[in-house]
Amino acid sequence: MINPKSLSIKDLSKDDRPREKLIENGRSTLSTSEIIAILIGSGSSEKSAVELSREILESVENNLDRLARLSIHDLMKFKGIGMAKAVSIAAALELGRRKQNTTRSKDVQIRSSRDIFEYVRERFLDLNHEEFYIVILNRANKVKSIELISKGGISGTIVDGKIVFKKALEQTASAIILCHNHPSGNLTPSRADLELTKKMKSFGNMIDLPVLDHLIITDDGYYSFADEGVF
Repeated sequence: MINPKSLSIKDLSKDDRPREKLIENGRSTLSTSEIIAILIGSGSSEKSAVELSREILESVENNLDRLARLSIHDLMKFKGIGMAKAVSIAAALELGRRKQNTTRSKDVQIRSSRDIFEYVRERFLDLNHEEFYIVILNRANKVKSIELISKGGISGTIVDGKIVFKKALEQTASAIILCHNHPSGNLTPSRADLELTKKMKSFGNMIDLPVLDHLIITDDGYYSFADEGVF
């Protein structure tokens, strides 16, 4: 009878060993819980790695977006998940997010607010704090780069206009688009959002570097200042 401090994958029957399953049958045959079990390696004294992984997934209703929002400390609340295992899960989810980002070609032409949203949305997925980016465009409205300007808390982030236009001018931008997220899911612009947009647009016009739009992003959609006639 096995009575270890924690049940590891090697203690399971062959049919329940996700590592062997991946090697013999391919990664596509693994369930999400089995993939997480490989990451954590072992469970608790009461549950195997696969069972513990199922418990974690069930707590977020098997929603990977919700799982990605869990902090290291949230994950460590599960019995059998210590700092190292929590970090492994968080790192794997971040790697997946970055892979999505790299699939976006820089040579994308922006024709509408929807184009902007589709281009930047992965950068804002699963964030529980605000981040502010600018999308730098050339004369053909093709993306030259996307630059992080600032990170903040749940309710806001500080944006320095000097940094915004310095980055744009360094790359000889022909136009820029402002983007930031609302972790709350509320797409309504705040007074600070409106004031910042007005200032940025005014200064951009003055130096012949137009601000074409400002998007507020949530996991479910976006608000375009240009589409709403705020500009």
